This record gives sequence, structure tokens and C-alpha cells, in this order.
Amino acid sequence: MEPSQFFSYMLLVVGALIPIANPFSTAPMFLSLTANFDKAERKRAAKLSCVYMFLLLTTFLVSGVFLLSFFSISLSSLRIAGGLIIGYLGFRMLFPPQTDQQNNSIKAQDASDIAFVPLAMPMLSGPGSISVVIAIAAKVGELETSKELVLGYITVACGIAISAFICWLVLSASGKVVRFLGKGGIDAMTKVMGFFLICIGVELVISSITKLF
Repeated sequence: MEPSQFFSYMLLVVGALIPIANPFSTAPMFLSLTANFDKAERKRAAKLSCVYMFLLLTTFLVSGVFLLSFFSISLSSLRIAGGLIIGYLGFRMLFPPQTDQQNNSIKAQDASDIAFVPLAMPMLSGPGSISVVIAIAAKVGELETSKELVLGYITVACGIAISAFICWLVLSASGKVVRFLGKGGIDAMTKVMGFFLICIGVELVISSITKLF
């Protein structure tokens, strides 16, 4: 794998995961859930949730190809399914349903209470993120040599790590982010990211159907 391919794969992973994880829209919930935390415990919650995000997605990266083989799922089928899920998430971000705000009022006792659920799963690494990682893992699995295969997995893992790091930066500065963007700014950012998610989902479906025929 050439350096240009290395960076293109990494940017692809980051560009696909960040809109789905959407840490900007998670920031208000994070602040609400950590309202009774001190500064150190809030930072610990942000760090733990992003570590869990990395571990969860990396696990699906390693086992994704095996799961495809075990269930006899083709790459094209997975890409179409992933595209539909990503598009659905994008539509939900553009046209959010009326939801019960009760979850936002739940107060945790410490960081471990909220780090995995609901922050890491499903907020930062939900079904959309998992679908993207498995689809990319299947693509990497098509590389010919063992050296390229190992380098491909390392590249995707680096992309996941960068995505988790970006999420950590946003959550760590969530108070400043929310105050700077305001409710209107967060809503606008969510809709912009939703639009890009729809575009990514449509591209996955179209390219997969084209490849099938």
C-alpha cells in the first residue's frame, strides 16, 4: 500500500465515522448526564467513552470479515445495507422525530455509569458506525498480500483512533462547544452532517448496485 492510499483510507474512515458519531450533537447530552460531576470526573467520562468507542469498533474491524463469511453475506449486500442504514440516520438527523427528553435528565453517579451506555453505544459507535467499519474491513480483506492486509487493518484502526480522539476533544470541551454554537448552531451542524450522511449512503447503494450489474 502506497502512502497516498494509506492516507486516503484513513481519511475515508474518519470522514465516514465523524458524521455518524456526531460528537457535537452528543455534547449537550454529555453535559446533562455529567451535571453532578466535577471537572476531573467529566474528563474521565469523556476519555472512557471514547476508549470504549475505539475498542468496540476495532473489535468489529477484526471480526467483521469472519462474520461476513459465517453468515454468507457478500460485500455488495453489506454495502447496500450499510448505505440504507447511513441514509436512514441522515434522514433522522435532518428531520429529527419528537423524542422523550427523559434520558437527558438522568444523572449518573460516576463516569463508568455512562461511559459505555449510552455514550459509547449507541451515541458514538452505533449501528451506522459498525456498518461502516465492517464494510471497510471487508474491502481491506480483498487486498492480495499479507503485508498489505496487515497494513490495511492498521490504517483503518488509525482512522478509528483519530475519530475517537476527535470525539474526545469535542466532549472534553463540550461546555465551550455548546456555549459557542448554541442550540441553533448544534441543530444546524446536525442537519449539515445528516445531509452528508445521506449522500454517503446513496453513494454506497449506487456503487454497490452498479457493481452487481
